[in-house]
Amino acid sequence: MVNNLYKMFLGDSPDWYKNTIIAFLIINPITLFVLSSLGIKATFIVGWMILLEFIFTLALALKCYPLQPGGLITIQALFLGLTTPYTLLYEIEHNLEVILLLVFMVAGIYFMKNLMLTIFTKLLLTIQSKIKLSLMFCFVSAFLSAFLDALTVTAVLIAVAVGFYRIFHLASAGKEFSSGEHDYYDNSLLSSTGIEDLENFKAFLRDLIMHGVVGTALGGVCTIVGEPQNLLIANVAGWEFIEFMVKMSPITVPVFIAGMITCYGIEKLHLCGFGNQLPEKIKNIFHDYNDYEISQRTELSNMELYVEMLVGIFLIIALALHLAAVGIIGLGVIILLTSFKGITHEHDLGDAFKEALPFTALLVVFFGVVSVIADQELFTPIISYVLAQETSSQAPIFFVANGVLSAISDNVFVATIYINEIKDALDMNIISRAQFDKLAIAINTGTNIPSIATPNGQAAFLFLLTSSLAPLINLSYMRMVIMALPYTIVLSIVGFIAVITFL
Repeated sequence: MVNNLYKMFLGDSPDWYKNTIIAFLIINPITLFVLSSLGIKATFIVGWMILLEFIFTLALALKCYPLQPGGLITIQALFLGLTTPYTLLYEIEHNLEVILLLVFMVAGIYFMKNLMLTIFTKLLLTIQSKIKLSLMFCFVSAFLSAFLDALTVTAVLIAVAVGFYRIFHLASAGKEFSSGEHDYYDNSLLSSTGIEDLENFKAFLRDLIMHGVVGTALGGVCTIVGEPQNLLIANVAGWEFIEFMVKMSPITVPVFIAGMITCYGIEKLHLCGFGNQLPEKIKNIFHDYNDYEISQRTELSNMELYVEMLVGIFLIIALALHLAAVGIIGLGVIILLTSFKGITHEHDLGDAFKEALPFTALLVVFFGVVSVIADQELFTPIISYVLAQETSSQAPIFFVANGVLSAISDNVFVATIYINEIKDALDMNIISRAQFDKLAIAINTGTNIPSIATPNGQAAFLFLLTSSLAPLINLSYMRMVIMALPYTIVLSIVGFIAVITFL
């Protein structure tokens, strides 16, 4: 009976992983009891243990989805009194816009996948140079993230990459692309795509998706709508869209230029796993697919593309002008696209929500860990230390501290804590308004730029890691860290120098 229960625990994940999670669940209460009996502030230490343990579950997301082990650790934190359900609810309410974004905006993008796949397929076939294609993916992702949202753009990238993979998979299986009566491909052509080509294709997609997701960070830091914490910081500081963009530009413009140069350099030098080429046989498959799609298009399918294009324009305008919360706009996108494309049955809507809801549940679990950080004041010593330094050195220290903490926890939470602390300092006349503005800029750039070091630093990176695409292209936690490393080093250094120079 016990053996059967053990086999059920965390499904088919490795035994060593199961044993580690069990050890976490046993060690935490023992540590809390021992330290408390010694008169030591046990909750602070165990709080850091909980945080590190949760990061461990994220690092092994491909062994076991983090919702289960991370959720068990979070439930234990609630039972140990490290936080309360009320604090967790507060964090959820405070981040409701992010949750709505995941639930509705990602689902909305699902109904635009034909347009997205068409556009990116054209790019793939038109741009012959891998370096130019990588630069284009990075630039387009940055541009869209500046006016949309990093998570939304990442959802687009995932949908496009899955679409590419689906084309290759169907072709390799000798199956038709759509519901026609005849198979389009000749099996003799398809049999020529072997294991080596498949691995090269996966590596090629990894390159593009990583360039794209880094691009979301490059563009996301620039405007109010780029990242959730940007809007929070702007609201506290009282900055409008243009004012925010102008104030950030001394840091964001050099960082963006450095990002594009880094993209070129790592592709040219084949650093950290980049520089993989698309095999010619697979490129021919995409050419054939494009020809096939054009030949099969009907007046109705063309109308659907026009509808998706018009709704896409509406999406950009609505988000750029911030007509409503991002999630509400996403719900509007779902309603418009499904109405005008004739998708009116309930079961036809379900697939659109499959991608985002597991991650939404994981994000709520993460808010449980965030509530531990808040209740146990895990970051308070760092904040107090920074505010005690000389005025001229506060902005660079804030940039570094925000970057390090964002990389190991969550940039939205770190930004929330820091901006509230300096707002309190401003209200108590500890710092001037000019100094407040400098520190707010350092907080925004610090939470957005160095946080690309790890998937748990930015929601868009974590969303990619836990998506259905990651296992298809062999994108693990450590591989993401390694591939992001050149960007992390260059962008952090350039951002730090810009903060010292202009702030």
